[in-house]
Amino acid sequence: MRGLLKFITCGSVDDGKSTLIGHMLYDARLLYADQEKALLLDSRAGSRDGAIDYSLLLDGLMAEREQGITIDVAYCYFATDKRSFIVADTPGHEEYTRNMAVGASFAELAVVMVDAGQGVLAQTRRHARICSFMGIPYFVFAVNKMDLADYREERFLEIQKEIDRLAAALKLSHVKIIPVSATEGDNVTEKSGNMPWYTGEPLLRYLETVDVREQEADSYFCLPVQRVCRPNHEFRGFQGEIASGKSFVGQSIKALPGNETVTIRRILNGDKEVQEAQTGQAVTIQLDREVDVSRGCVLTDSDLLHPAKTVTATILWMEDAYLVPGKEYLVKLGTRKIPGIMKSIEYKIDVNTGESLPADYIKKNEIAVCRLEFAEKIVVTEFQKNKILGAFILIDRVSHMTSACGVVETAAPEKEHIPIGDDRLQYSDYFDMIAVGSGAAVRIRNREIEDIVRLPDYRYTGFPVLDEKGAVLRIRSGEELEAFLHEYRHLDEGKRPEFYQRWTESGTVRKVVCTIASG
Repeated sequence: MRGLLKFITCGSVDDGKSTLIGHMLYDARLLYADQEKALLLDSRAGSRDGAIDYSLLLDGLMAEREQGITIDVAYCYFATDKRSFIVADTPGHEEYTRNMAVGASFAELAVVMVDAGQGVLAQTRRHARICSFMGIPYFVFAVNKMDLADYREERFLEIQKEIDRLAAALKLSHVKIIPVSATEGDNVTEKSGNMPWYTGEPLLRYLETVDVREQEADSYFCLPVQRVCRPNHEFRGFQGEIASGKSFVGQSIKALPGNETVTIRRILNGDKEVQEAQTGQAVTIQLDREVDVSRGCVLTDSDLLHPAKTVTATILWMEDAYLVPGKEYLVKLGTRKIPGIMKSIEYKIDVNTGESLPADYIKKNEIAVCRLEFAEKIVVTEFQKNKILGAFILIDRVSHMTSACGVVETAAPEKEHIPIGDDRLQYSDYFDMIAVGSGAAVRIRNREIEDIVRLPDYRYTGFPVLDEKGAVLRIRSGEELEAFLHEYRHLDEGKRPEFYQRWTESGTVRKVVCTIASG
């Protein structure tokens, strides 16, 4: 039996999303007896001349039944002999696009409905684009109402060309197109005799067999810290769910954004001590020494993650009020909530063509690429590299309502300028600085931080070498560097002044500038 599949149904209004899932449940005999009886009674009392209205199984709100549309996301749990499923049936009306985005945030596969009579509409494109930028890798385009198109292959092929163009524009890699009739049950659970020209499998059979397991490009260990556990003065652990990779006792990791190197001492899964843990497990990790780690920090063994203060992101705007640059929000990213400001709107995206359009403001349900600046540096990366640290929501600071959801497109670490100094202290443009106590080395090039590396990985480059206090060290070769580090590691505390006097010198890396006030 394959693992759980979480999928979403979406598309334009009245494309038959709820009817499709309802008919699937009915034909596969996945209803309880009382559910089936209630469905038959409600259908007779409805407006379909006594025919079964399968959408009633999912449209549970009174307003939904009165208007004949889906308003809120309906989650349905069911299982066949081959697989378990969770499906989010989402609204198609543009007014409820934010509800649809919520459903898309959890899904691994999207079933996008297309009306055979109308083809690919603007809302169909919008929903497909939202699913794509939410990171859903697998798509099924169900061309519905084939019974109203007389089951004609020619009509299906016309719509297939529209879908192929949309898939190419969105760069979708896993696409399946199935002709169905949600009301009549054609190609829903069993192959339809009305469409002999379709040689593929019916929808349910495809959902039972599709393999949606992600091939992780980056298998590095990453745990965003949710909570610091301190039950007594002898224990301090960091709790969270492993977002990627695995952890094990004795593993050397970094605590970001402080960039301190530590070693995993213990791992607890619940109240049970384990030697290693995998992606998706909630664990408590105890380190070999005390470090400055709190909620929102990240434990990782990768050098690919860096703190950043400014990112470029694609967002879906959800508020009635317009989005304009300069407004401040609370940004919820990973386990961190931090103030942020919308610095600029780069452009908005036309949902029909994918064209980039200039924009001074963004309206509800529009998609745009923006620059967002945080109040301070946080650990963030591109959504394609890490979904946990690359997805966020914007929260209004007054109403505390969700204003937008977004994904990070670029989050390159910014180069930091070394202070030129005041009127008295100035630095040279090129040098290295080693902090032996912190176990790190910093390469300064053209008054910018070019790189920060672990001290064991640092190699002498020929530039002047400073200690963390800014004093120039008497290091002129790799051998002298090794001698300095070896002597430091075996240094008696009482001989520290003598050690630094022997290894430091007055140099030209920094200089004191004296000025005499006139008058």
